[in-house]
Amino acid sequence: MTASRKTIALLPGDGIGPEVIRAAVALLTDCASAFGHRFEFREYPFGGNAIDACGVPLPPETLAGCRAADAVLLGAVGGPQWESLPFGTRPEAGLLAIRKELGLYINLRPIRLRHVLRNISPLRLERLGDCDFEIVRELAGDIYFGEHKINRQKASDLAEYSVPEIERVARYAFERAKARKRHLTSVDKANVLASSTLWRETVTALSREYPDISLDHQYVDNAAMQILLRPTQFDVILTGNMFGDILSDEAAALAGSIGLIPSLSRGRPDQPALYEPIHGSAPAMAGKDVACPLGAVFSATLMLRESFGLQIESQSIEQAVDRVLEQGYRTADIAEPGSRTVSCSEFTEGIRGQLRAAPSAA
Repeated sequence: MTASRKTIALLPGDGIGPEVIRAAVALLTDCASAFGHRFEFREYPFGGNAIDACGVPLPPETLAGCRAADAVLLGAVGGPQWESLPFGTRPEAGLLAIRKELGLYINLRPIRLRHVLRNISPLRLERLGDCDFEIVRELAGDIYFGEHKINRQKASDLAEYSVPEIERVARYAFERAKARKRHLTSVDKANVLASSTLWRETVTALSREYPDISLDHQYVDNAAMQILLRPTQFDVILTGNMFGDILSDEAAALAGSIGLIPSLSRGRPDQPALYEPIHGSAPAMAGKDVACPLGAVFSATLMLRESFGLQIESQSIEQAVDRVLEQGYRTADIAEPGSRTVSCSEFTEGIRGQLRAAPSAA
């Protein structure tokens, strides 16, 4: 095994962000020690705390630190104390800004139901099946990055896509499908939206380069229904920025909690990727040591696999998580009858104990 030296920029952010990032860092540190790697963590202000300290949600020094890192690990941003700020200057503006500045145009969200947590899914088990699919979301265009206009009587948001923007995310989705079950579902609203018409035409044309991939198209409203009716039909879902945002949060419910789902945001392979749980800052839970750290932990294991190529190390942390879950330990959001509800820090320490007890490559 070759030792790895990596620099990871940490953006804990607001609310429960610092708590869940602290859990992920503890496990990454243990993993590095066990396998002979060296991870250097550099923390920067971001989101609401950056507004309070620096006046902007994405300070220049934070952006510079992220650009210099091998990967970025983010917690969560936002909170009621910043909601009265003008549109475009709130903590969430930092998310849009960092995606633009780092050239992040692809978002990957794996939706996987862990077997030990099957009973917390809202779906019946016979409908749920072996739920394991990925959502590939375009991240740099659409209505979020289009022109916004507002006055007292009228508001508008421009949804816009170009063929190159669609092709680059679609190509990534085809490659993900090629490495999985070779089935890609493209989601749009081509019956009423011009941008979706171009989306469908472009994806269909690109599919000729992937004759071994089965491609089908669904309208977004039908896709939202199908995710609940028969999630096992999906392998990789490809869709635009806004649709992907909504569908991936809906799909997270299949796994039982939005607190379980990680995400990867990336651009060119030679640029640092950003990893974050898809949950929000949950200000009502902040500082109470009750947040579920697994979205951040799985974001860290996704980082090990996708950015660093450390498959065994990633598996070692996830297997430690599964052993703790099998022993009945749960944070409050994933608790079920008969389980043992513990705090965020207690849950993290349980995973660390399992990780240290397991054989390693050290």
